[in-house]
Amino acid sequence: MLTRKQHELLVFLDQRLGESGVAPSFEEMKDALGLRSKSGIHRLISALEERGFIRRLPHRARALEILRRPGEAVPAESAAGARPPAAPTGGFDAKVIRGDFGGHALAGAAVPDALEAVQLPLLGKIAAGTPIAALSDTSNLIDVPAGLLGRGDHYALTVEGDSMIGAGILDGDTVLIRGCDTAESGTIVVALVDGEEATLKRLRRKGQSIALEPANPAYRTQVLPADRVKVQGRLVGLLRQY
Repeated sequence: MLTRKQHELLVFLDQRLGESGVAPSFEEMKDALGLRSKSGIHRLISALEERGFIRRLPHRARALEILRRPGEAVPAESAAGARPPAAPTGGFDAKVIRGDFGGHALAGAAVPDALEAVQLPLLGKIAAGTPIAALSDTSNLIDVPAGLLGRGDHYALTVEGDSMIGAGILDGDTVLIRGCDTAESGTIVVALVDGEEATLKRLRRKGQSIALEPANPAYRTQVLPADRVKVQGRLVGLLRQY
């Protein structure tokens, strides 16, 4: 079952991919559906993927594949209780959820635009591989859906490298980090090594040492004295643009 907005986005994606073979940007999707922010598109894309209508192709920017095409049927809007026409034989009926709920209004609360997204500093690139120079770029900001964040100070980093692919973190992803100086063993953290190099790894405590574990067998685990590693934050979310 699809909501009307999910169905509209599926139709738009199917049309654009059929015309050019290239998926539209999040900005184009937002404008086409009349939404205020790209966070709404992120939720719709995730919902379509979860329901098996589309597939996001890894390691390719803006790469989407339609798995189940929208049917010809659209929900009737003229009369409450009217049923959508059946899809043609051999076609797929999208089974769009009607938006009027049989004419009965549902209680809800308006969400101010200011709460839709939060601007976080995008501090630069973080290595998911060999550690790179410590981060210092504070000139860029990124809009992040507020629902992905909790309490505390947060910042964002762009992932460079593939050592965390086993944890679903790909080269080019944007990771959302909650600033902290401690983390439980097994947590994915931003670790500062020797005060100079920052890396994104899973932290394991081993006695007086700390192991920084990759999630890719092609990379080795670093085991360092605890006083050489400082936790700069822990992973709380991830953004991926297609």
